[in-house]
Amino acid sequence: MTKGTGVSGTRCLVDIRSDGRYGWRLVAQNGRVVARSGQCFADHAACRAAFAALCAEHATLGGGVQHTAGGNGWVWLLRDADGRAAALSGRAYERHSTCRSAYDRFRALLAAEAARWSSTGLW
Repeated sequence: MTKGTGVSGTRCLVDIRSDGRYGWRLVAQNGRVVARSGQCFADHAACRAAFAALCAEHATLGGGVQHTAGGNGWVWLLRDADGRAAALSGRAYERHSTCRSAYDRFRALLAAEAARWSSTGLW
């Protein structure tokens, strides 16, 4: 297993955006983005800490499936205790059922690997 890769082959990458802020994205073994951060962060450390908090608190986060802003698809999201988006789907889905399945898989992935990511610092 290479550093940064979980049991399922997923890895969390921290990206710097054009405005100098940071965001994370969870990438599957096939290269597809599974999820991305719901917020931007001032520095790399804050971004990593936010992902670690997501892993540690995953069971207490609310979320679900909703229409895209344009209303022509579906996305899922997780919200933190303050109601802010903590994680978003990596893409929009045509069907509610497909989006819901992706949401359920992401929740299961967090449950299965949260301890590994937060305690070992795997990225």
